[in-house]
Amino acid sequence: MSGHADSKRAIFLALGANFAIFIAKLVAALFTGSGAMLAEAVHSAADCGNQGLLLLGMKQAKRPPSPDYPLGWGRALYFWSFLVAILLFSVGGMFSLYEGVHKLTNPEPLKWPWLAVGVLAFSIVTEGISMHGCMQEVNKAREGRGLWQWFRETRASELLVIFGEDLAALIGLCLAMLAVVATILTGNLIYDAIGTIAIGALLIIVAVAVAREVKALLIGQGVEPKRRAEMIAFLSARPEIDTVYNLLTLQMGTDVMVATKARMAPAPTAKAMIEAINIVEADFKAEFKDVRWSFFEPDIAD
Repeated sequence: MSGHADSKRAIFLALGANFAIFIAKLVAALFTGSGAMLAEAVHSAADCGNQGLLLLGMKQAKRPPSPDYPLGWGRALYFWSFLVAILLFSVGGMFSLYEGVHKLTNPEPLKWPWLAVGVLAFSIVTEGISMHGCMQEVNKAREGRGLWQWFRETRASELLVIFGEDLAALIGLCLAMLAVVATILTGNLIYDAIGTIAIGALLIIVAVAVAREVKALLIGQGVEPKRRAEMIAFLSARPEIDTVYNLLTLQMGTDVMVATKARMAPAPTAKAMIEAINIVEADFKAEFKDVRWSFFEPDIAD
Protein backbone atom coordinates (compact mmCIF):
# COMPACT_ATOMS: atom_id res chain seq x y z
CA MET A 1 0.00 0.00 0.00
CA SER A 2 2.66 2.50 1.00
CA GLY A 3 5.94 0.78 0.31
CA HIS A 4 8.10 0.82 3.43
CA ALA A 5 7.10 4.34 4.46
CA ASP A 6 6.97 5.07 8.19
CA SER A 7 3.90 7.27 8.53
CA LYS A 8 4.24 7.52 12.31
CA ARG A 9 7.72 9.03 11.98
CA ALA A 10 6.36 11.70 9.63
CA ILE A 11 3.51 12.45 12.07
CA PHE A 12 5.82 12.88 15.08
CA LEU A 13 8.18 15.09 13.08
CA ALA A 14 5.26 17.29 12.05
CA LEU A 15 3.87 17.38 15.59
CA GLY A 16 7.17 18.51 17.11
CA ALA A 17 7.73 21.12 14.42
CA ASN A 18 4.21 22.52 14.59
CA PHE A 19 4.24 22.82 18.38
CA ALA A 20 7.52 24.75 18.35
CA ILE A 21 6.27 26.95 15.52
CA PHE A 22 2.92 27.56 17.23
CA ILE A 23 4.60 28.92 20.37
CA ALA A 24 6.96 31.13 18.38
CA LYS A 25 4.27 32.50 16.06
CA LEU A 26 1.78 33.11 18.86
CA VAL A 27 4.29 35.21 20.77
CA ALA A 28 5.17 37.13 17.61
CA ALA A 29 1.50 37.69 16.71
CA LEU A 30 0.80 39.15 20.16
CA PHE A 31 3.76 41.55 19.90
CA THR A 32 3.33 42.56 16.24
CA GLY A 33 -0.42 42.49 15.75
CA SER A 34 0.09 40.81 12.36
CA GLY A 35 -3.02 39.11 10.98
CA ALA A 36 -0.91 36.88 8.76
CA MET A 37 1.13 35.84 11.80
CA LEU A 38 -1.98 35.16 13.88
CA ALA A 39 -3.44 33.11 11.05
CA GLU A 40 -0.25 31.07 10.91
CA ALA A 41 -0.31 30.56 14.71
CA VAL A 42 -3.87 29.25 14.55
CA HIS A 43 -2.90 27.02 11.62
CA SER A 44 0.01 25.53 13.60
CA ALA A 45 -2.18 24.93 16.66
CA ALA A 46 -4.77 23.20 14.49
CA ASP A 47 -2.03 21.08 12.93
CA CYS A 48 -0.89 19.90 16.38
CA GLY A 49 -4.42 18.73 17.13
CA ASN A 50 -4.69 17.17 13.69
CA GLN A 51 -1.58 15.08 14.21
CA GLY A 52 -2.97 13.92 17.54
CA LEU A 53 -6.12 12.77 15.74
CA LEU A 54 -4.05 10.87 13.18
CA LEU A 55 -2.17 9.06 15.97
CA LEU A 56 -5.53 8.21 17.56
CA GLY A 57 -6.74 6.86 14.24
CA MET A 58 -3.64 4.70 13.82
CA LYS A 59 -4.18 3.30 17.32
CA GLN A 60 -7.86 2.55 16.71
CA ALA A 61 -7.07 0.91 13.37
CA LYS A 62 -5.14 -1.81 15.22
CA ARG A 63 -8.19 -3.02 17.16
CA PRO A 64 -8.90 -6.70 16.44
CA PRO A 65 -11.99 -7.89 14.56
CA SER A 66 -15.13 -8.67 16.55
CA PRO A 67 -18.65 -9.96 15.78
CA ASP A 68 -19.79 -6.36 15.34
CA TYR A 69 -16.73 -5.42 13.28
CA PRO A 70 -15.77 -8.63 11.46
CA LEU A 71 -13.30 -6.85 9.19
CA GLY A 72 -11.66 -4.96 12.01
CA TRP A 73 -11.19 -1.24 12.60
CA GLY A 74 -8.70 -0.49 9.83
CA ARG A 75 -10.92 2.08 8.13
CA ALA A 76 -11.20 4.12 11.35
CA LEU A 77 -7.98 5.77 10.16
CA TYR A 78 -9.86 7.15 7.16
CA PHE A 79 -12.51 8.72 9.40
CA TRP A 80 -9.93 10.59 11.46
CA SER A 81 -8.02 11.60 8.33
CA PHE A 82 -11.21 13.01 6.83
CA LEU A 83 -11.92 14.87 10.06
CA VAL A 84 -8.43 16.40 9.92
CA ALA A 85 -9.15 17.62 6.39
CA ILE A 86 -12.36 19.26 7.63
CA LEU A 87 -10.51 20.94 10.49
CA LEU A 88 -7.82 22.14 8.10
CA PHE A 89 -10.60 23.67 5.99
CA SER A 90 -12.56 25.25 8.84
CA VAL A 91 -10.13 26.11 11.64
CA GLY A 92 -7.23 26.90 9.32
CA GLY A 93 -8.68 28.10 6.04
CA MET A 94 -11.92 29.80 7.05
CA PHE A 95 -10.39 31.49 10.10
CA SER A 96 -7.56 32.88 7.98
CA LEU A 97 -10.03 34.24 5.43
CA TYR A 98 -12.05 35.86 8.19
CA GLU A 99 -8.96 37.39 9.78
CA GLY A 100 -7.75 38.65 6.40
CA VAL A 101 -11.06 40.34 5.58
CA HIS A 102 -11.15 41.82 9.08
CA LYS A 103 -7.67 43.28 8.63
CA LEU A 104 -8.68 44.58 5.21
CA THR A 105 -11.61 46.53 6.63
CA ASN A 106 -10.01 47.40 9.98
CA PRO A 107 -6.25 47.74 9.38
CA GLU A 108 -4.01 47.83 12.43
CA PRO A 109 -0.35 48.92 12.39
CA LEU A 110 2.28 46.24 12.88
CA LYS A 111 4.23 46.25 16.12
CA TRP A 112 7.71 44.76 16.32
CA PRO A 113 7.63 43.78 12.61
CA TRP A 114 11.18 42.46 12.53
CA LEU A 115 10.32 40.07 15.34
CA ALA A 116 7.69 38.64 13.03
CA VAL A 117 10.31 38.23 10.30
CA GLY A 118 12.63 36.42 12.70
CA VAL A 119 9.90 34.06 13.89
CA LEU A 120 8.80 33.36 10.33
CA ALA A 121 12.39 32.58 9.34
CA PHE A 122 12.65 30.17 12.29
CA SER A 123 9.31 28.62 11.34
CA ILE A 124 10.29 28.17 7.70
CA VAL A 125 13.47 26.32 8.72
CA THR A 126 11.60 24.16 11.26
CA GLU A 127 8.77 23.37 8.87
CA GLY A 128 11.33 22.66 6.16
CA ILE A 129 12.89 19.99 8.40
CA SER A 130 9.45 18.45 8.95
CA MET A 131 8.70 18.58 5.22
CA HIS A 132 12.04 16.95 4.45
CA GLY A 133 11.24 14.09 6.82
CA CYS A 134 7.78 13.72 5.31
CA MET A 135 9.19 13.66 1.77
CA GLN A 136 11.62 10.91 2.77
CA GLU A 137 8.65 8.71 3.69
CA VAL A 138 6.64 9.81 0.65
CA ASN A 139 9.55 8.94 -1.65
CA LYS A 140 9.67 5.45 -0.15
CA ALA A 141 5.96 5.04 -0.89
CA ARG A 142 6.06 6.58 -4.37
CA GLU A 143 8.07 3.70 -5.85
CA GLY A 144 9.08 5.68 -8.92
CA ARG A 145 5.74 7.40 -9.47
CA GLY A 146 5.33 11.13 -9.89
CA LEU A 147 4.27 13.10 -6.83
CA TRP A 148 0.81 13.90 -8.23
CA GLN A 149 0.25 10.28 -9.28
CA TRP A 150 1.20 9.11 -5.78
CA PHE A 151 -1.15 11.71 -4.26
CA ARG A 152 -4.07 10.39 -6.35
CA GLU A 153 -3.28 6.69 -5.92
CA THR A 154 -1.93 6.29 -2.38
CA ARG A 155 -4.04 4.44 0.19
CA ALA A 156 -1.96 5.70 3.14
CA SER A 157 -4.36 8.42 4.27
CA GLU A 158 -2.28 9.47 7.27
CA LEU A 159 0.80 10.09 5.11
CA LEU A 160 -1.36 11.89 2.57
CA VAL A 161 -2.71 14.23 5.25
CA ILE A 162 0.73 14.96 6.71
CA PHE A 163 2.08 15.72 3.25
CA GLY A 164 -0.81 18.11 2.56
CA GLU A 165 -0.41 19.82 5.94
CA ASP A 166 3.34 20.23 5.65
CA LEU A 167 3.10 21.53 2.09
CA ALA A 168 0.38 24.04 3.01
CA ALA A 169 2.29 25.11 6.12
CA LEU A 170 5.56 25.71 4.26
CA ILE A 171 3.94 27.67 1.44
CA GLY A 172 1.77 29.55 3.96
CA LEU A 173 4.84 30.60 5.94
CA CYS A 174 6.47 31.92 2.78
CA LEU A 175 3.31 33.88 1.98
CA ALA A 176 3.27 35.29 5.52
CA MET A 177 6.94 36.29 5.17
CA LEU A 178 6.22 38.09 1.90
CA ALA A 179 3.21 39.83 3.44
CA VAL A 180 5.09 41.07 6.50
CA VAL A 181 8.18 42.17 4.55
CA ALA A 182 6.04 43.99 1.97
CA THR A 183 4.20 45.75 4.78
CA ILE A 184 7.47 46.81 6.42
CA LEU A 185 8.99 48.11 3.19
CA THR A 186 5.91 49.97 1.94
CA GLY A 187 4.11 50.83 5.14
CA ASN A 188 0.91 49.68 3.43
CA LEU A 189 -1.11 47.38 5.71
CA ILE A 190 -3.06 45.96 2.78
CA TYR A 191 -0.21 43.50 2.13
CA ASP A 192 -0.67 41.96 5.56
CA ALA A 193 -4.39 41.51 4.90
CA ILE A 194 -3.80 40.08 1.42
CA GLY A 195 -1.22 37.66 2.81
CA THR A 196 -3.69 36.44 5.42
CA ILE A 197 -6.40 35.92 2.79
CA ALA A 198 -3.92 34.08 0.53
CA ILE A 199 -3.00 31.74 3.40
CA GLY A 200 -6.68 30.99 3.99
CA ALA A 201 -7.29 30.27 0.30
CA LEU A 202 -4.24 27.98 0.22
CA LEU A 203 -5.42 25.99 3.25
CA ILE A 204 -8.90 25.57 1.78
CA ILE A 205 -7.52 24.32 -1.55
CA VAL A 206 -5.22 21.79 0.16
CA ALA A 207 -7.98 20.69 2.55
CA VAL A 208 -10.43 20.08 -0.31
CA ALA A 209 -7.81 18.12 -2.28
CA VAL A 210 -6.95 15.94 0.74
CA ALA A 211 -10.62 15.44 1.68
CA ARG A 212 -11.40 14.31 -1.87
CA GLU A 213 -8.79 11.56 -1.74
CA VAL A 214 -9.72 10.40 1.77
CA LYS A 215 -13.42 10.39 0.85
CA ALA A 216 -12.70 7.76 -1.79
CA LEU A 217 -11.08 5.57 0.86
CA LEU A 218 -14.04 6.05 3.19
CA ILE A 219 -16.43 4.96 0.45
CA GLY A 220 -14.33 1.87 -0.20
CA GLN A 221 -11.37 1.95 -2.58
CA GLY A 222 -9.43 -1.11 -3.61
CA VAL A 223 -5.66 -1.38 -3.52
CA GLU A 224 -3.45 0.82 -5.66
CA PRO A 225 -3.65 -0.04 -9.41
CA LYS A 226 -0.04 -1.26 -9.52
CA ARG A 227 -0.65 -3.46 -6.50
CA ARG A 228 -3.77 -5.00 -8.05
CA ALA A 229 -1.90 -5.72 -11.30
CA GLU A 230 0.82 -7.49 -9.31
CA MET A 231 -1.81 -9.61 -7.55
CA ILE A 232 -3.45 -10.64 -10.81
CA ALA A 233 -0.06 -11.48 -12.35
CA PHE A 234 0.82 -13.63 -9.33
CA LEU A 235 -2.43 -15.59 -9.51
CA SER A 236 -2.30 -15.97 -13.30
CA ALA A 237 1.17 -17.50 -13.05
CA ARG A 238 0.05 -20.18 -10.59
CA PRO A 239 -0.14 -23.70 -12.09
CA GLU A 240 -3.20 -24.43 -9.92
CA ILE A 241 -5.19 -21.70 -11.71
CA ASP A 242 -6.30 -21.86 -15.32
CA THR A 243 -7.92 -18.41 -15.65
CA VAL A 244 -8.40 -15.48 -13.29
CA TYR A 245 -11.88 -14.12 -13.96
CA ASN A 246 -11.98 -11.32 -11.45
CA LEU A 247 -10.15 -9.89 -8.46
CA LEU A 248 -11.93 -7.60 -6.02
CA THR A 249 -9.90 -5.78 -3.38
CA LEU A 250 -10.81 -3.48 -0.51
CA GLN A 251 -8.31 -1.35 1.37
CA MET A 252 -8.96 -1.55 5.13
CA GLY A 253 -6.39 0.84 6.56
CA THR A 254 -3.10 -1.04 6.51
CA ASP A 255 -4.88 -4.34 5.80
CA VAL A 256 -6.45 -5.59 2.58
CA MET A 257 -9.41 -7.83 1.78
CA VAL A 258 -9.25 -9.83 -1.46
CA ALA A 259 -11.96 -11.82 -3.25
CA THR A 260 -10.82 -13.97 -6.19
CA LYS A 261 -12.95 -15.64 -8.85
CA ALA A 262 -11.03 -18.09 -11.05
CA ARG A 263 -11.21 -21.24 -13.12
CA MET A 264 -9.02 -23.86 -11.48
CA ALA A 265 -6.76 -26.23 -13.38
CA PRO A 266 -8.22 -29.75 -13.69
CA ALA A 267 -8.00 -31.69 -10.44
CA PRO A 268 -8.73 -35.41 -9.90
CA THR A 269 -11.12 -34.79 -6.99
CA ALA A 270 -12.98 -31.96 -5.26
CA LYS A 271 -10.72 -32.42 -2.26
CA ALA A 272 -7.66 -31.94 -4.45
CA MET A 273 -9.14 -28.71 -5.82
CA ILE A 274 -9.79 -27.40 -2.30
CA GLU A 275 -6.23 -28.25 -1.29
CA ALA A 276 -4.95 -26.40 -4.38
CA ILE A 277 -6.99 -23.33 -3.46
CA ASN A 278 -5.64 -23.43 0.10
CA ILE A 279 -2.08 -23.59 -1.19
CA VAL A 280 -2.66 -20.65 -3.55
CA GLU A 281 -4.20 -18.55 -0.76
CA ALA A 282 -1.37 -19.33 1.65
CA ASP A 283 1.29 -18.40 -0.93
CA PHE A 284 -0.72 -15.32 -1.92
CA LYS A 285 -0.75 -14.02 1.67
CA ALA A 286 2.94 -14.79 2.01
CA GLU A 287 3.67 -12.71 -1.11
CA PHE A 288 1.30 -9.86 -0.26
CA LYS A 289 1.69 -9.54 3.49
CA ASP A 290 -0.92 -6.79 3.86
CA VAL A 291 -3.67 -9.20 2.73
CA ARG A 292 -5.53 -10.16 5.90
CA TRP A 293 -8.72 -11.61 4.40
CA SER A 294 -8.85 -13.78 1.30
CA PHE A 295 -12.00 -15.25 -0.22
CA PHE A 296 -11.66 -17.60 -3.18
CA GLU A 297 -14.49 -18.63 -5.52
CA PRO A 298 -13.73 -21.36 -8.07
CA ASP A 299 -15.99 -21.22 -11.11
CA ILE A 300 -16.22 -22.24 -14.76
CA ALA A 301 -17.41 -18.88 -16.13
CA ASP A 302 -17.18 -15.21 -15.28
